[in-house]
Amino acid sequence: MNNKKIGFLEAFSIGVGGMVGGGIFAVLGLTISLAKGAAPVAFAFAGFIALVTAYSYVKLSLRYPSEGGTIEFIVQAYGNGLFASLVNTLMLISYVIMLALYAYAFGSYGAALITGGDVAWLHSALSVAVIVLFTVINLLGALLTGKAEDIMVFIKLGILAVFAGVGILTVDWQHMSPQHWESMPSIAAGGLMIFLAYEGFELIANTAGDIENPKRNLPLAYYSAVLFVILLYIGIAIVAVGNLTLAEAQSAKDYVLAKAAEPFFGQAGFIFIGIAALLSTASAINATLYGGGRTSYLIARLGEMPESFEKRIHNGYEGMVIIGLLAIIFSLAFNLDNISVAGSFGFLIVFALVNFANFKLHAETGANRWIAGFGTLLCVAAVLVLVGYNAVHSPQSLVSSALVILTVVLFNVFYRNLRSGDMNLSKFMDKRLERAEHERQQPE
Repeated sequence: MNNKKIGFLEAFSIGVGGMVGGGIFAVLGLTISLAKGAAPVAFAFAGFIALVTAYSYVKLSLRYPSEGGTIEFIVQAYGNGLFASLVNTLMLISYVIMLALYAYAFGSYGAALITGGDVAWLHSALSVAVIVLFTVINLLGALLTGKAEDIMVFIKLGILAVFAGVGILTVDWQHMSPQHWESMPSIAAGGLMIFLAYEGFELIANTAGDIENPKRNLPLAYYSAVLFVILLYIGIAIVAVGNLTLAEAQSAKDYVLAKAAEPFFGQAGFIFIGIAALLSTASAINATLYGGGRTSYLIARLGEMPESFEKRIHNGYEGMVIIGLLAIIFSLAFNLDNISVAGSFGFLIVFALVNFANFKLHAETGANRWIAGFGTLLCVAAVLVLVGYNAVHSPQSLVSSALVILTVVLFNVFYRNLRSGDMNLSKFMDKRLERAEHERQQPE
């Protein structure tokens, strides 16, 4: 049994590292094209949803500290049946989409650094290569994975901090005046399409069973991580919008952060941020593959995924290979808009259900039902706005979302029917939590 505890700083770093991945590099240009001068407002709007949802994660993490994290909360609130299986598989597919997004961004910035623009074949080749590379690294063992992650997280946060701190000095604030804003529906849609840039704070939940002084450190880690990233993203958006014209931002949509560094760092700035993007997206791929592999393994233990996900290859899981292959398919088959919509759609649904889980289990978690209920309605409304806006303005962007939902439903229905006689279902994801609950219920 692992007795090593982690403190606030480690939990905070996990949350920030999970959020500040490839998302900001990949989707900043998309946000600017939708919200224009109000891009910082769009990031603040999406961040508010994440902050409200963090409240439910705090309450559920304190009550059900488990390495299963979000999966455990779903099982506790809705039971371990078909519905929980659907939600858990949706979350896993959403992680696959995140991998595709990171790989897409890696290809965009890599091609821009090598050729000065986005060359399609090079973009695709780099996207595939980075997923293959980190799948191999993950299979070699957790030690190498962790060391690589520590180095990349430190470098990417340092570079982004320098970008925001120096870039703010050359900002043209007129670019963000209300006359350069898009309509409120477009601003909201811009925030929701890039909501997946805030995905990652929920990874703190997976550490809840190993954190010291959880009543203090868990809430502090969740709220400070989300607030820090909201401020960082708003600062980055201000620098990007304030240093580029709309035409410049749209022409460099897939690598806009590197382009935004040119006014104050010159060509060296383009290279500087391009390298940061490569490190950041690679870091996110590395962490998501490792987390996704563990998640698929935990689901396999419940009988909700094929047994192949549970098999070991060297020091990793076969699930990592399957996840990597799916991510390659998504990154090659869909464009950035499709990937962003599908990813944000998936996580907004999962977060709506986590908020409702907190609402439903309020007697157990000690939650304020008004806040949990507000979080549920906020996420549901966000899903409706996201789908409605794209149905009117960009219906093709919903194709990948529809395909994801259809795949998740068909997979679960057919697979569970196929294995209905030998499903290994449990009331708990985490055996440590199950033992703790058993001891808790014993009479004094």
